Amino acid sequence: MPFKTAVQAIRTAIFYVVFIGQTIILAVMAGIVGIIAGRTPFGWAIARYWCWSNIILLRVLTGVRTQVEGEHNIPPGGCIIASKHQSDWDIFAIFPHTGRPAYIAKKELMRIPFFGWAARSLDCIEIDRRKGATAIPEMISQARAAIERGCRIVIYPEGTRRAPLAPPDYRQGIVRLYSELKVPVVPVALDSGFYWGRNSLIIWPGTAQARFLPPIEPGLASDAFLEELRARIEAESDDLALRAIEGGLDRPIDPTLAERIAALRARRKN
Repeated sequence: MPFKTAVQAIRTAIFYVVFIGQTIILAVMAGIVGIIAGRTPFGWAIARYWCWSNIILLRVLTGVRTQVEGEHNIPPGGCIIASKHQSDWDIFAIFPHTGRPAYIAKKELMRIPFFGWAARSLDCIEIDRRKGATAIPEMISQARAAIERGCRIVIYPEGTRRAPLAPPDYRQGIVRLYSELKVPVVPVALDSGFYWGRNSLIIWPGTAQARFLPPIEPGLASDAFLEELRARIEAESDDLALRAIEGGLDRPIDPTLAERIAALRARRKN
């Protein structure tokens, strides 16, 4: 293993020890408060601290800096924030800019002791992905209630983390939310997978970027909306990726990523 890689592996291991340790402690605190008192300012303060501290820890321990742009594109009042999803960084980076977010989270996470209790006290919306389309009506019901409480819904339209420049795979959940809730949808592009990849054992240094884009207003037909959402997020994510690549990625480039980078450059030349 090259010396530089070994050093980064050690830095990553230290980050995970601190990250997991403080997450457990904060989840226990927020979970107990959530069970006793429900949604409280204390719970939200813990959540804000968790996101802020993780951004700091990533920068100090692994060299991952955070850059977020376009917050002015988030409209006042209820809306849906539909973000590309490549890394856990996406949660930390988006949270501080969303006012009172209600994240849509898979059922497995909500069943974790303390963590799940804390998540419920922070307006998180549960979805059982094993049920497929039959889980969507309950998700919509929870989302509508969250909007009425003054939340902004945060959803990852592809349902799970994707590798950078991987072919997009948008699901129908976002379409149903858009059609039923009739609120603006703010697309979010990002490139965090270059630094904290889904299956990578090492977090690589660099500047992870996220960009809130102008909202898509309600009223489009379902197919037109999904195509518009996909086009905006993918084009802007490609722009961020190309900027990162041209600036120099401080990480190994495996054959799959090399092929995707070559394909991106070819698309941009045409």
